[in-house]
Amino acid sequence: MNDPATIRRLYGRRAGHKLRTGQAALLEDLLPRLVVPDEGLLDATRLFGGPRPMEVEIGFGAGEHLAEQASARPGTGFIGCEPFLNGMVGALGHVRDKALANVRLHMGDALTVLERLPDAALERVYLLHPDPWPKARHAKRRMVNNGPLDLIAAKLKPCGEFRLGTDDPTYCRWAMMVMNARRDFTWQASAAQDFLVRPPDWPETRYERKARRKGHEVWYFRWRRI
Repeated sequence: MNDPATIRRLYGRRAGHKLRTGQAALLEDLLPRLVVPDEGLLDATRLFGGPRPMEVEIGFGAGEHLAEQASARPGTGFIGCEPFLNGMVGALGHVRDKALANVRLHMGDALTVLERLPDAALERVYLLHPDPWPKARHAKRRMVNNGPLDLIAAKLKPCGEFRLGTDDPTYCRWAMMVMNARRDFTWQASAAQDFLVRPPDWPETRYERKARRKGHEVWYFRWRRI
């Protein structure tokens, strides 16, 4: 397996707008109760108090997709990883408002969390509208590369699902090229509507709505772990 440590520079700025008082309070009071431990194995019992299915969202943005998935399936444990402070605050707000007990959060590199999960522990991994790193010289920074994908494949159960959403044509072509060359995933699409129409169990994100307002096409990819 390619060492994911060689592809760590996957994100840009970690902070955006200055936080309001209420947002800062969420970070101080709620995040410590939900944060993924810094060290050790991350199994369902340690994270959620007992055996249960688990899923990971890499870069959850404002957290609306993560919260909707967690609300729809309270028996599943959801781990959200996001390096940006404002995104973390957004997710904490959703967790508070929906009283979600099945969400754990990590502010930082998702690969460091994936590495500590047991192999074949995950039902799904989500990567929605990642930074496309559009310049060719930055292509190695994209999450859809063989190093991170090797790790994702190892942590998915057989028949587990890797989902990618993007509105960036370059990233779309890149992902299809990289994933089509792999033999440990199979694309779950038999017709154009299977990747051009958002599935019913794929909640819309704020970023996706913004992309559509700009007239962008959005692609919804689902690959199953062989």
